Amino acid sequence: MIQGMVNAAYEPVVSLAVQGLSGQSAEIEAVVDTGFSEFLTLPPALLTELRLSSVTNASAILADGSEVAFDVYEVTILWDGLPRRVYAYMSDTTPLVGMRLLDGYDLNIQVKSGGRVAIQPME
Repeated sequence: MIQGMVNAAYEPVVSLAVQGLSGQSAEIEAVVDTGFSEFLTLPPALLTELRLSSVTNASAILADGSEVAFDVYEVTILWDGLPRRVYAYMSDTTPLVGMRLLDGYDLNIQVKSGGRVAIQPME
């Protein structure tokens, strides 16, 4: 199970370990965003620090209706205790956990400041 907390801005946040190709890693705080349909977003500085290279480009439609192009990276994260290879979209914002990363899991959020966030495999 992955656990987190609702922050003062009412965002559900979880901690994740992200690994680079040479084994270096970083711990990040990511907001669970059910409006984001991909796996993960990561900021450019972290992708550079982990020495990752873009594997492709993709476009996405944002909440305001605008279409934006993103560089996409393949990264390894520690997810529910196990290493998992996923695609991360480079975005100069707070890291986001999207719906593809949550696929096959139940998400429970106690919606209050300091509330519990729990992500666990579906039974």
